[in-house]
Order: sequence, then structure tokens, then C-alpha cells
Amino acid sequence: MRHPAEPQGVTHEDRDRARDRLSLRRAYQTRGPRRWVWLLWLTIGPGILVMLGENDAPSMLSYAATGSQFGIGFFLPFILLTFAMAVVVQEMAMRLGAVSHRGFSELMADRFGGMWGGLLLVDLLFGNLLTLVTEFIGIRAGLGYFGVPPLAAVSGTIAVLAVAVTTGRYWTWERLIMALAILNAVFVPVAILSHPPWAQVGSALLTFTPLPAWSTNTVLILVADIGATVTPWMIFFQQAAVADKGLTPADVHRGRWDTVLGALLAAAFGMAAVIATSTLFRHGMSPHNYQTADFARALVPFVGRIGASLFALGIVEAGLVAAVAISTASAYALAEVTGASRSLNRPPREAAGFYLTLIGVALVAGAVVLIPHIPLELVVLLVNVVAVLSTPPIFLFLLLLANDRQVMGEWVNRPWQNWAACVVGALITLAGVLFAVSVLDPRLI
Repeated sequence: MRHPAEPQGVTHEDRDRARDRLSLRRAYQTRGPRRWVWLLWLTIGPGILVMLGENDAPSMLSYAATGSQFGIGFFLPFILLTFAMAVVVQEMAMRLGAVSHRGFSELMADRFGGMWGGLLLVDLLFGNLLTLVTEFIGIRAGLGYFGVPPLAAVSGTIAVLAVAVTTGRYWTWERLIMALAILNAVFVPVAILSHPPWAQVGSALLTFTPLPAWSTNTVLILVADIGATVTPWMIFFQQAAVADKGLTPADVHRGRWDTVLGALLAAAFGMAAVIATSTLFRHGMSPHNYQTADFARALVPFVGRIGASLFALGIVEAGLVAAVAISTASAYALAEVTGASRSLNRPPREAAGFYLTLIGVALVAGAVVLIPHIPLELVVLLVNVVAVLSTPPIFLFLLLLANDRQVMGEWVNRPWQNWAACVVGALITLAGVLFAVSVLDPRLI
């Protein structure tokens, strides 16, 4: 019911966003060191969420497969490189959201026509559904380590997701998911408990150790690790979240800090997963059955039951955070194209389609995971590969929008940003071509 003194047309979303902007205005008026800290605290969120959300179940399992098959060496600095690539991409998405106050799908349809917006939406929704399937695979595997039945694991995840997204307040949702996302740090103590050769870790971070051999499997892991850091859903999610949070051009600087901080945290936790499972490589073990959580079980002799339990919980956490973020990205994108209400500042009764889409895609993905005899391990690795193959066209439109002066005004890409973006785009495309060649004719690898 509307308050008698409330102006006609003011919504729940308007009030919440005005409250957030008022907090920011007060922070801007503060003096001293406290001002910078307070402003950063109020503006961080989308960048950390998108980066730690991409440290999802298939990504962490890809890192685990990397460590168990290749040990410590080439892939530690390679992970840092992939997150540097992610920063280049996501900074543009953040800037677009803050300047335009619109999501990526809406901008696409506005600037390039509904056909392109629709095609990319279909591409995104299909890729997101596949990725969501892998999140539920990871959650099922992680909880399976503790003896939780698959149906209970999937049902519990959907229940948690539904509660998390129906708070009716973006700020509350963001802080809840951020608190959960920081638990991705559990891979750090597992890495420490594995007692790795720290001198070798330091050496690997300072030098690119050559890959021991090229093969179809090597290329699959290489491309999967790129797909673990640069994916289409991240672009849609961060831009829409920045717009929903109500950030403006004045907040772009802190939005960059948010994105870089998220990338550093995610890279550290991803490398921790590689270091933790490198002990399996050193002992000649390479588990492959993700469905039965063999990574956690295989680690028991080396990190103890506590370490193995933390590893399994980390996979569950990674899948849960990503399931929330990817479902939200899907709902944002569909609502932007159809013109429906789309804000986590709106209660479910005011944006029924948005929330039904959000929960509906999770229900479909959860149901797929319960299909008997589905090849879970192959799905986990190939989804990251699909993400790499589907990224170039979306990335191209992102780059065009970031250079569109009618949209961005003075916030268009600088020349060095375009150069960095072109390098990232070339590397992603090269990775896709390399994978295609390895499949069509492995002799060329």
C-alpha cells in the first residue's frame, strides 16, 4: 500500500535506490581516510561477486584437474594472466552499467537492433543453462562427499537460492552473497595442508614453465581454464548489477577497484586449488570421477579429513554462489529484452516474471543433473570450453558499446584500453581455434 505522503509513481525500487544514493552522498561529504574506506565499502559488490562467482564449481574442478594432471608450473602464472584478461573485459561492463544505467541486453537491442539482442540472449540463456547444470554437478559432488543424496542436494540448493534472491532489497542480497562468496577462501588452508614445495610455487609464479607436452587433453584443460575466468554471463551480470545497484560515473573509479579486488581474490583461490591438488600429481594420482567427489576423497591421505572436507565444502560454496549469480544474470537479460520489471530492489509481487525466470532456470538445471548416467565429468570440462567458444561475438559487441560516444560520452574507451581489449579478444579467439583444431585433427597439436 502506498504511503499517503508518497508521490504518485514512486516504487519500492525507487525508495531503496534513493536510500543507497543518500548513503553515498554522505560518504562523499566525509573527510579523512574514513571517506575512502566508506566509499569503497558502499560501492564494492558487483566486481567481487562476478569474479568469485566465476570461481564456480566447474572452474574449481577444472583447477583441480589442472593441478592433479600438471602439478605446479605453467598454470599458476597462466591463471593470473586469465584473470588479468577478465579485468579488461569486466571493467568495460562495469563502466557501461555505471554510465548508461542499463543492462547489456537492453543496450544491445537499442544500439544494434532487436535481432542481435535476441540472438545473443538465446546464446546467453543456453550457455547459462549448461553452466548451471555444472554448478549443480559440483554441489551434488561436494555434498556427496558427506553422504547427502543427490535429490536432497539439488532441492536444498534451489531452496537456498529462492530465499537469497527474494529479499526485496539489492543491498541485502549483495551482502549475503558476498559473505558466501568469500568462503571460496577455504581452498587456501587446503593448499597449506597439502605441504607443497613452496620454492617451486614461487619459481612458477615468476617464470612461465613450458607445458610438458601438447595433446588434445592439454588443450582441453588450457581452454577450460580460460573459460573459468572469461565468460558471457559475467558481462551480462556485472553490467546489470551495477545498474541495479545505482552506481553512476562518479563511482567508476571505485568500481574498478571492486573489479580488480575480485580478480585478485579469485586468482588466489583458484591457484590454491591447483596447489592443493598438485600433491596428487606428485604422487602419481589423477582422479577423474567428479560425480563421486574423488578429488576430496583422494586428498584425504595428504591433507587429512579436515582438509578434504574443506575442499568438498569449497566446491559446494563455489557452485551455490555461481548458481545464484548465473540465474540472476539470466533473469536480468531476459527482462531487459522483454521490457519487464527487473530489479532485486523490487519484491516478487512487483517483478513476478523476473523472479520466476531466475528460479525457473535453476529448477531446469537441477532436474538435468538428476538424470541417471549423465556423463558429469565430460559436461564439467566442456561447459568451460563452450563458454570460450561463445565469448568472442559478445565481447565484440561489448567493445563496440564501450567505444560508442552516444552511450558513453567522455567515458569511451581510451586507446590503451582498446589495445588491451583487442589482445584479450585475440587470445580468446585463438584458444577457441586451438581447441577446434585439436578435436578435428589432433596430429596438428
